[in-house]
Order: sequence, then structure tokens, then C-alpha cells
Amino acid sequence: MNMLNQKIQRTHYCGELTQEHLTQTVVVCGWVHYRRDLGGLIFVEIRDRTGLIQVVFSPVDKSSFAEGERLRKEYVVRIAGELRLRPEGTENKNTKTGTIEILAQEVNILNEAEPLPFYPDEYQNTGEDIRLKYRYIDLRRPDMLQRLMMRADIVHKIRNFLTNDGFIDVETPILTKATPEGARDYLVPSRITKGSFFALPQSPQLFKQLLMMAGIDKYFQVARCFRDEDLRADRQPEFTQLDIETSFLDENQIMQLMESMIRQIFETVLEVTLPNPFPRMLYADAMEKYGNDKPDLRNPLELVEIADLVKEVDFKVFHGPANDAGGRVAALKVPEGAQRLTRKEIDDYTQLVAQFGAKGLAYIKINAIEQGIEGLQSPIVKFLPIAVISAIIERVGAKNGDLIFFGADTKKVVCDALSALRNKIGHDLELLTGSWRPLWVVDFPMFEYDPLAKRWHAVHHPFTAPKVDDVSLLASEPGACVARAYDMILNGTELGGGSIRIHCPKTQQKVFEILGISAETAQIKFGFLLDALKFGCPPHGGIALGIDRLVMHMTGSTSIREVIAFPKTQTTNCPLTSAPSTVEAEQLRELGIRVNVSGKPEDAA
Repeated sequence: MNMLNQKIQRTHYCGELTQEHLTQTVVVCGWVHYRRDLGGLIFVEIRDRTGLIQVVFSPVDKSSFAEGERLRKEYVVRIAGELRLRPEGTENKNTKTGTIEILAQEVNILNEAEPLPFYPDEYQNTGEDIRLKYRYIDLRRPDMLQRLMMRADIVHKIRNFLTNDGFIDVETPILTKATPEGARDYLVPSRITKGSFFALPQSPQLFKQLLMMAGIDKYFQVARCFRDEDLRADRQPEFTQLDIETSFLDENQIMQLMESMIRQIFETVLEVTLPNPFPRMLYADAMEKYGNDKPDLRNPLELVEIADLVKEVDFKVFHGPANDAGGRVAALKVPEGAQRLTRKEIDDYTQLVAQFGAKGLAYIKINAIEQGIEGLQSPIVKFLPIAVISAIIERVGAKNGDLIFFGADTKKVVCDALSALRNKIGHDLELLTGSWRPLWVVDFPMFEYDPLAKRWHAVHHPFTAPKVDDVSLLASEPGACVARAYDMILNGTELGGGSIRIHCPKTQQKVFEILGISAETAQIKFGFLLDALKFGCPPHGGIALGIDRLVMHMTGSTSIREVIAFPKTQTTNCPLTSAPSTVEAEQLRELGIRVNVSGKPEDAA
């Protein structure tokens, strides 16, 4: 083996070499990405985190040529040689270094590689489980490395922005107290205090409020958070959020600050200019027009309320919800849908809305409005008076060739079903326009009622301040209370949510009371917070933004697993480390824990 002088260290990263370095002797380190042996010459592409550089091995230099013959994909090497222009006609315009190459002079094989389960340049047909099991190989892919480097750049810019604005980075505890929603907490047993448990934080919420009471004034943290819940493409059991809290600012000032930060990040990272200011939308308007509180404004489709038009019809599917205070009847017009959507696609959409509780999916195809009933195609037109149909067509603004879908059920079912349908059709028919559509959704309801549990729940969290200051009004009509809360939405994804917090002890106690949290339970769970509120608490508020979701969007990824170095699967497993796993019986005994694998009460300790 031709051993490179150990005193010679890397001089450049592969992707950083340019024509300015021509004729220089350069040293690069990395992995063999590709190798071509043309008999007289050997061409090797060396890869590091910055990109690729081509290395040429000439038989004139017998020593380096012999080493070039030994190289195989993913060998780890250090190579020294002269940087030169590629011969005319051999340039690669698709890469930054496509006009230059290194003529190898000295080669050091730092480590060989056995055949890999997959290679960084052929991952397209590799299943996600295999990619995660061998994540260290998966991360060698240039696009994965670029995502992680962009993530690091985004976090760096966030830190700089907030630090320059006077925010202080403070770390809060990872081992903390279980929350009232304890079923979603990851619990950590205490060896010293057997039978007691810490919880991993779902967020630093209470601690950051305490920091405001301590006078920190402007706090931030890039915080690790943990939540034991079912996963989706944008959820993980452990995730990273930007956590912010500040005193003496109202919701408008906090939103303006966050807008400035996000605009600056998009401008400096993607060279994209976002709107100034971000549009704002009332929660009630979002639910009425889009069926959810995080609408994708790139999609032009909107829901239209028609309950008042069908209250008197005999068609029970419409009549019932239209006359029920908890019901809703809404229409969704699809331009040119009568021409573009097949019967099979409509059947598929019917199955989609069924997942959200809808009992069916009524529709009307508008073939020729001027022909009256004869110009309509639908299984429901025979149940509706022509005057009602005409009023619906006029309200939704339908034209010949359009299709109208209907939702009629409880408000929740209609909103969930038609919202999902709107999103699916928007993507299927490629209706989305524009690249980036941020907005704020504001004026959320303070509480929502659970008829099964027969109790109120906080829409955001129990520390969110109401818009009303009178505690008696808060108690008399909880369902009418509006929260001083705000969510930042980007392209149909909630990047984060925040609120102005309760800083008055009486208001906090009343909110606990409405939520069914007794004074005794509140003292046990939140006594430290209630005590702190008594000792001079400033008005304060904050927000938490999902770093993983933000980076997912900015890198064009479809899942946050693509922007997290070592994510879990959708079953919360880690194929790389085989976590979660069982532990030795001795360790359990030391913790005072007995495992009930069966889940049967009689098998419990």
C-alpha cells in the first residue's frame, strides 16, 4: 500500500474545490462514490459532505495506479494530487466540480468496506426500515447530508436572530413532573424514590412561565420534547421545538417578531421573500371556509354553507343536520370536476370521507345548467326541489362542467371529511398555486366540550389567557370564550402555536375549575405555578415552533423523518438500535418495577 505521509492533512473539502485551485497540490478525504476502470485510466469520484470531486489515476504513476485498482465503492480514502481542468468534452455540467479533476499522486486507503446492504447512489428502491436500520449509510447520501446541514444553518440563524433581539437561551429540565394528560407522558422510574416517576417533558411550558416570573423577560430554547402518541408523517415521539416566552408584549407584538424571524430565515436560506405582514384569519372563518384550523391557502377550493337553503327539504340526509344546532350542511365546488373526475375517483373519495365518519358523499355534476334537472347528473337531484338546486348552484358559483360535493352531518364530521376531501382533490387535480402561503389563525375558542366525557377541555392548554378579564363571564359561558391564542400555518401545516398566558391567580383557578381540575388536584399538579402567580407575575406570552416541520418544508421533504438524523418509525421503533427493548430483571427489581406484558389486571403487580 502506498502510504500517504501522515503529516499531510486534508487541505480542501471535495465540493469546495474550484478553478481557483488549479495546479495546486490538494488533499481530499472521503468515500469512494463511484469507480470506472477504462483500462488505461481509472476514474474515481470521491464524496464528502460538501459534494463530489473526480480523481484520475494514470498508469504513468504506477504506485497510485495500483492503489486505484484496489479501490471499491465506499472505501474510505485520503488522496493527494494536482488539480487540473478536465479535458474538453468530458466536463459534467450537472455538478459544481464538473470542470476540474485531481490527478492522483498519493493514495491512502484508510478503511475498506464490505458489500453494503444498499449504496448511497442507489437508494430509490430501498425500503424505509432498511434505510433506518443502516441510517449511517443512508445519511451518506448527498441529499440527506444537505438536509442536515440546512437544518443546522436554520437553527444557527434562529439563535442569532433571537440573541440579537435580546433573548436569553435557558435550558429547562428534562426530568420533570407528569402532566394531567399523563397518558401521553413518557415516564422515568426513580430508583431512589421507588414507586415515583419523573416524566419527560411534552414542552417546557411551565418552566418558561416561571422564568418570566423570575425576570428573565425574553427566553428561548431549542428544546427536546417527548410525547407518547400515534405517529404521522409530521410526528415523532421525540421532537425539537423552538420555545419562546417573553414578558410585557401582547399577541400582536409576538406575532410580528416571529414573522420577522421566519421571513429572515427564508430570505437568507432559500432567497424567498414571504409576505409582510402574514395574513391573519379568524378560527371561525377557517373552519367555515376550509373545515380546519390550518388551511393550505395554495388550494383555491372553499367550503360553502348551505344549511339555510335545505332546511325545508324532505331529503332527510340534508334536513336533519340543517335543523340541528350541532349539525352542518356544506358544499364544495370543484371547477371542471364533472369532466375531470371519473366515477371510480368519486367512489375513492367516498371511501376517503368515510374514514372521518361521513356516511356517504353526495354530489351533483353540472353538465348543462340551462337544461334544468335534465342538465344535472346526480343520485340526489330527485329528492331536491329545482328551486333549492338552483339556489345552491348560484351560491357556490357553479358553471357547466363543474361538480359539487356535499357534506351533511355533525359539524365535526362535515369539517373533517370535506377538509380532507378538499386537500385530496387539490393535489389530485394539481390546483395548488404559489410556493409559500403563510398565515396566522387567531381567536380560537378557549374551550371545547366533550359530550362523552361530559367535561370541557382546553383547546390549546390550561394556561392560555381568555380575551375576557371578568372571571364571572368566563364561568357563565365557557363555550363562548375566545382565547388570546395564535397559530402559525404554512402550506397547510401548523408550524407552531402560542398564546398570551394567564398571569392572574384567580383567572387561573377559574380555568382549572371549568376544566374539572379540583383545587386539591391543581395544588398537587401545579402548586408551584399557582404559588408563583401570587408573587408578582408579569403579563407574558410565547410560542413554540416545530423545528422538524419547518425544516421539512424548507427542504421539500415529505416527512420529518427525512430531516431528523436518527428518527423512529411510525410504530415508535428504532430499527438501528432495536429500541425500545426489554431490560434485565435485576434492573427492574432495583427500580421496584414488575412488568405486566399481558395487560390483564390479574397479572399486574
